[in-house]
Amino acid sequence: MKYLFILGRNPKLSVAEVFAYLERTGNSMENYFVNKNALLVEVGETIEAGAVDSLGGVIGIGIVLASGNEQEIENKLDKQEVYLGESNKLNYVIWDFSEEGIEEITLYLKKRFKNEKLKATEKKLRPEMEMQNGGKSGIVSSSNVNEQYFIFEDNLNRNYFGKIVQKCDYKTLEKRDMEKPVRRESLAISPRLAKIMINLSGVKEGGRLLDAFCGIGVILDEALLQELKIVGVDNDKKAIAGARENLKWFKFSKDDYDLINNDSSKVAISDVDVMVSEPDLGEVYRKIPTVKKAKEQLREFEDLMVDVLNNLSGKISGKIVFTSPLIRTIKDRKGCNIDFILERTGLKLVKGFPIDEFRGKQIVGRRIFVLEK
Repeated sequence: MKYLFILGRNPKLSVAEVFAYLERTGNSMENYFVNKNALLVEVGETIEAGAVDSLGGVIGIGIVLASGNEQEIENKLDKQEVYLGESNKLNYVIWDFSEEGIEEITLYLKKRFKNEKLKATEKKLRPEMEMQNGGKSGIVSSSNVNEQYFIFEDNLNRNYFGKIVQKCDYKTLEKRDMEKPVRRESLAISPRLAKIMINLSGVKEGGRLLDAFCGIGVILDEALLQELKIVGVDNDKKAIAGARENLKWFKFSKDDYDLINNDSSKVAISDVDVMVSEPDLGEVYRKIPTVKKAKEQLREFEDLMVDVLNNLSGKISGKIVFTSPLIRTIKDRKGCNIDFILERTGLKLVKGFPIDEFRGKQIVGRRIFVLEK
């Protein structure tokens, strides 16, 4: 089975998440290609419905209907249904992940829909999503789009045509986040990034996840929505109270979570499968700090993580995923010294990490680490 994943604003992080998700769900990956902000994968099993809801860095998931050169694709499409809707009015978009453009497939679809007596209109994607690399990518801006198709070209110059069958429901996700009784906009991690990090941990279905800096519980919420068991620790009594209120609002079973108001460098916990956390990233700057100030903040973070990981790693059987501050200075962006942490904890850095996550003018971004024993 071949699937296309439309990736979010940080393709490198999204690709890592998809790979981790496939491994986490036991779906073998036989081949893959990346073009622009799209990932084409060939997998051994069908990707389950609703998979996009478990992914934080994916805009949509599509299935491949035909592949080959332009004529081969058209011949294959002639033998199958492209539009299965009941209305004779159709608004559609075509995602272009090719090098030569989509002119031929655009003409084919227009002719095809006309012959099928459909009142079909192609809508254009708007280049409104700012990518981490500084460019822009298209998004579906109209709520009246019925179908989304795609054309993808791999590095062997082979083309793939298909349709998007799963789409991220951003409105529902935002509504859920905004309506929670307790929010901390300047401090809390986003639900999107929380999902990504949970996938990077590789935690299996029904596994037990630790958030050693749980705050008001954003990571806990997303883990429980995936039917995981969780342990949340925070030394801020008010934050723990907020997390408890949010978990109650979600109506999660009290049997599935344990909240502890304590210092993660000293707390005693029972065994867990993985740790997924956003520690305190330090000062929130209004202006760019000096290199000296940034290094001082990073050293405090390093010392904190050494203490916490030395206390907790013996109870964690699997991976440890955490964010660290990535501080913009006049010279460049400064991140923590991971070798300092690794040498003092005996942990190892997973291949492919760290991965940076930040927006262009953001002073304090994130550097994401995945560690293992």
